[in-house]
Amino acid sequence: SVVSLILGGFIVIFGLVSYFVKQRLYLSEALICLFVGVILGPYVLQVINPYKWGNTDFITREFTRIVIAIQVMAAGVALPKAYLWRELRSLAILLVPVMIWMWLVSALSIWLLIPKISFLEALMIASCVTPTDPVLANCVVSGRFGLPFLFLAIYLLQMSPGTAIGQWFYYIIGYQILVSIIIGFLIGYIARKLLKLAEERYISLFIMGAVSLIGSDDLLACFIAGNSFTWDDWFRVETAESYFQDVIDLLLNLAIFVYLGTVIPWSSFNEADLGLSYWRLIVVAILILLFRRLPIVMALLKVIPALKTRREGIFAGWFGPIGVAAIFYAQVAKDHFSETDTHARELVIPVTFFLVISSITVHGLSVPLIKIGKRVNTITLSRNQSLELRLTRNLRRTNTPEIYNCDRPKSIVSEREYTPSDMNSPVVQNDSTAIDMELPTVPIKIDRDEDISQRFSIYEEDENIIIEDETDGEVYVINNSTSLTTTPPVTTQANSNSQKSDFNLFPLFKKSSNEQNDR
Repeated sequence: SVVSLILGGFIVIFGLVSYFVKQRLYLSEALICLFVGVILGPYVLQVINPYKWGNTDFITREFTRIVIAIQVMAAGVALPKAYLWRELRSLAILLVPVMIWMWLVSALSIWLLIPKISFLEALMIASCVTPTDPVLANCVVSGRFGLPFLFLAIYLLQMSPGTAIGQWFYYIIGYQILVSIIIGFLIGYIARKLLKLAEERYISLFIMGAVSLIGSDDLLACFIAGNSFTWDDWFRVETAESYFQDVIDLLLNLAIFVYLGTVIPWSSFNEADLGLSYWRLIVVAILILLFRRLPIVMALLKVIPALKTRREGIFAGWFGPIGVAAIFYAQVAKDHFSETDTHARELVIPVTFFLVISSITVHGLSVPLIKIGKRVNTITLSRNQSLELRLTRNLRRTNTPEIYNCDRPKSIVSEREYTPSDMNSPVVQNDSTAIDMELPTVPIKIDRDEDISQRFSIYEEDENIIIEDETDGEVYVINNSTSLTTTPPVTTQANSNSQKSDFNLFPLFKKSSNEQNDR
């Protein structure tokens, strides 16, 4: 009753302030809930103590399994039409070479820093943190596919290499993976047909239970079922305006991370008998977060069709969080360690938990730190010639981003939502922050009463500043070699009117509609 009261109260309070926390502070609910769980847990206030419930490992494993099953089902349903087929090449690269690299780098980092552990044991522990977490990332790239790596290490520890490889191909790849895909696809296909005649739609728990009974991979089956469920895009389109799934996701995230915060094994992080200390775990976390995913994604960027630009590659390579899935696999690994191998058995939980805490903290604070870094009082952008934009006064908040009247030396701000491609752009500011910048007079005639935010789109592309006039389709380009400080008089065009300008500001061209669509 106490747990229900506290958790329910926290969910209500967080719901009231969640917009401010996520849209203004840019903090994830995972980081906040983990911190709340630590405060409420047995090491601080002792309000929630799962260790008194008994069989904590079993509760943790089943709780995480249910959460992941529902989340991967939701991720599969949220995919666009025939996504797995259209993005097959990208997924294949991310699932094979990228995940193998992530597995080996994680294992090598653990093996080098943690004493008294064999490389095979390090591989087994590393398999827990290899897949990207589906709950944190809310994406469909590799979050469900850590099982083969985990059981390959388990079989190599328990059997001869030849027997282990054969058992792995037969039972894991042939039975657990392929059977899960077939069952998930069939259930999703049948449910999609039935849903057009009925309102019943939540089948993830049914799939999880049914597939578990036959010993196959329930999480993979849930994901495949979700994708099969929305293969023709009918369900996703029909529920586009529904926020029920978002509410369920939020409730699951809040509950699971508060719970994980209460069961963190703090005392094991500095256990001399296990060879663990804080400095060792910190170094392991740094190595894994830096080298586990980013280098291999950047190296293979040109052969991954889903990643179009270098910035998208950096984003996908950096934001590969470790979370709920790692805890689930760690509990599974602990159950499969031999009773005689007590050292590795006792290591897997604290090492995995520390990496989860590190990932949630680092990835959870990455976006706020990026936002803070962009809010500076002087912006200097070096192109072929210097380009300086000076703030005329402090930042001010507006409810709606706007582009100021361009016939005065005022600010230019985009109404577009911030994307990674806006990084370092001198004229684009994100979200609802408007900044006054000292700019020369812009040779575009605009009525003073015109709603400029509905007329212009301003962004950066290939190191050029692009200004699009939505009314007539004209595109204005500030080239690399252009400096706002040069003053030779040139003739520029705007809205089909020729006029003189004291600034070489817009070397411009007008694209056809087809060219604009192709760009």
